Amino acid sequence: MTTLLNWFSQIGSITKFGLMSIPQRRGAVTATIIGIAGVVTVLVGVLSIAAGFRRAMVNSGSADAAIVLRSGSDSEMVSGLGRNDTRLIADAPGVARNASGPLASAELFVIINLPKRSTGTDANVPMRGVEGAALQVRDNLRIAEGRMFEWGKNEAIVGRGAAREFAGLEVGGSVKVGRETWPVVGVFTANGGVAESEIWTDATVLQAAYNRGESFQSVYARLNSAAAFTEFKDALTANPQLSVKVLRQSDHYAEQSEVITRLITTLGVLIAFLMAIGAVFGALNTMYSAVAARTREIATLRALGFGRGAIVIALMIESLALALVGGAAGAGLAWLAFDNFHAATMNWQSFSQVAFAFAVTPQLLVQGVVWAALIGLVGGLLPAIRAARQPIAAALREL
Repeated sequence: MTTLLNWFSQIGSITKFGLMSIPQRRGAVTATIIGIAGVVTVLVGVLSIAAGFRRAMVNSGSADAAIVLRSGSDSEMVSGLGRNDTRLIADAPGVARNASGPLASAELFVIINLPKRSTGTDANVPMRGVEGAALQVRDNLRIAEGRMFEWGKNEAIVGRGAAREFAGLEVGGSVKVGRETWPVVGVFTANGGVAESEIWTDATVLQAAYNRGESFQSVYARLNSAAAFTEFKDALTANPQLSVKVLRQSDHYAEQSEVITRLITTLGVLIAFLMAIGAVFGALNTMYSAVAARTREIATLRALGFGRGAIVIALMIESLALALVGGAAGAGLAWLAFDNFHAATMNWQSFSQVAFAFAVTPQLLVQGVVWAALIGLVGGLLPAIRAARQPIAAALREL
């Protein structure tokens, strides 16, 4: 027990002297901290894009709501359903009802071009034709400004994300497609979900504008409960009059987010890894400088009986401490710069823009600090081993 306490005491003493000598090496130390902070900032910043996009998609659906597409479709853009199909779907067992009838909305999904507010360049914006139950089959959707459009009229409401990102979508503005113009009469929110990136109007009006007859692309339905999904799905897939794909809304949007989140995550980790290599060399330089400046001190400690293991651990702790300072600085900078930063990107599943907010989550902050710690440990290992292996007599003759 005494030996163990003595070993920890040695580590503490060496670490204390090392940290006290930092002012003499402030240039190299500062460069290392800045390098590690840069790695963490970039890593957390890029991954916050994927986290924000994923959150926008996940917030769009719930377990007790379903979406029905044509069989084989991986998005609404390539789906197609007729009026008879949508009636059969609305009447299926498991669909919730109110005084107005089944809570199912047959919907039409088209892409229009609108200029971005920030750049003025055109972007693909989703425009959705909905039916009366549309607000009941989605969670937390409410009119935040203006009013709901009137059924049968060329009027539109827009999601808050779309109003923020694209020109002309404020209340009082208008959406012009070909010869048709839809005045914007309201702005709605949907708990940050993907619906906030869309423009909504009456499905019948949109069908007429695009000469779609009575064709739709999807049916959104509210179920009696999450447990009713299996009954609903089995009834539709077993119906010989239908050829459909049935998904929970939550699962559908999770699938929609998979491609872009995987791409962003891969790129973010790759960029951070390349930057981390540079940061490791910075940490190596700093710690080698520390060892070189303290050669006689380390040799004296060895001569006084300090063990090699204690020296290695102490120098590793010093390197780790510097890395954690850089990691904390980088994490804080990423949170200040990126959290809740609003942007829009392409959803490659539907080829339309999705407005969302970057999300710097606690998990990402922890991940960034872990990266910093690894950089510090790797950067401190070789200098620590070198210090511990120095011949005592030769080191005492230096300087």
